Amino acid sequence: MMHAPRIRSLESRHQSIESQIAAEGSRPRPDDAVLTRLKREKLALKEELERLRTSRGH
Repeated sequence: MMHAPRIRSLESRHQSIESQIAAEGSRPRPDDAVLTRLKREKLALKEELERLRTSRGH
């Protein structure tokens, strides 16, 4: 359970980025550069979450 606070923090940030992606995507003229940056950040968070979950035996 050492990673639990970090995992919760990453999950929260991941959800926040999902919301930002949805908001940007729903704009009349979404900014592709912003969407790309957010999607990369979301993927990096997902990869770190997977790594932490795997390292603690899940």
